[in-house]
Amino acid sequence: MNDRSPHAYVIQGRGQRDYADCVAVLARVPARTTVLPFIGDEDQLISQTRDADALVTSASPITRGVMSALEGLKTVVRTGVGYDVIDVPAATELGVIVVNIPDIWVREVANHALGLLLAWNRKIITLDRHVHAGTWTSGVPGGAGSLHGETVGIVGLGNIGSAFARRIAAFETKVIACDPYVDDAHFARLGAERVSLDALAERSDYVSVHTLLNDETRHLIGEAFFRRTKPTAILINTSRGPVVDERALMRALQEKRLAGAALDVWEQEPVAADNPLLKMDNVIATPHAAYFSTPAVAQVPRRCGEEIARVLTGQRPLNVVNPEIYAPGAVRRAR
Repeated sequence: MNDRSPHAYVIQGRGQRDYADCVAVLARVPARTTVLPFIGDEDQLISQTRDADALVTSASPITRGVMSALEGLKTVVRTGVGYDVIDVPAATELGVIVVNIPDIWVREVANHALGLLLAWNRKIITLDRHVHAGTWTSGVPGGAGSLHGETVGIVGLGNIGSAFARRIAAFETKVIACDPYVDDAHFARLGAERVSLDALAERSDYVSVHTLLNDETRHLIGEAFFRRTKPTAILINTSRGPVVDERALMRALQEKRLAGAALDVWEQEPVAADNPLLKMDNVIATPHAAYFSTPAVAQVPRRCGEEIARVLTGQRPLNVVNPEIYAPGAVRRAR
């Protein structure tokens, strides 16, 4: 009989977070918790978590190889909304429950996207630099749209995209959106017009991207999209960097097929210092910080611990990414 207590490993992101609340929750199971620094190498991850029953990951890739090697692994918890660092199909095949925390910073990301839109519309950064440099002008350099009466296109109407839609509609804008996985009733509740991605590109004065990253959405916003945009349009991305093809974005900006961009997420993170987008005056850059508020971040360790505890005690987690794992006859290591 194996009376070994379960072992959960928390793999830190590139920044450090205090996981004492996670440790405390799991101690009541009882389960042991080990907190490790960021690990990007598959073999190193396997060697350091060989006896894992549960993994918590922020940025470390949890691949098929990792999950296959960790034979006792029952669940992987992603510390936020997106779960592109986890091979979900492999997890489902192997019987590993994938969990995310989809509601934890919905408002923060929606607010950040709105802040980027307003910063661009009102040229806040440019005006701030001018005043600090001793230049006083009564207008807005390069002009500014009125915002009210303009069209805002939203790519992805999940929790965050919907929160952004409600916020931007309050500015008396026309809201259009593209999301083939959301029903018409939800569009109607938000007062958003359903359009194709091509129509969204053609009609929008501002485009805000809020879709998950997967094989379908990688480089979804690319050359074909930018061929259709207004030369006065602005792109805002607070979802995942690879949803936008940065090379295509650079060309669109250089060729003046797009007026500007405001990016919180990047194809490579941390963004390379020599990334040409950082040298463009018409690009606002932030460091994947849209999710952050002190209260929201403080909840993460406890929420992760609670979801792991549910799995280890035979309960269903609140937020299962691969619910088919609970279908009759499905393989599940948690049993």
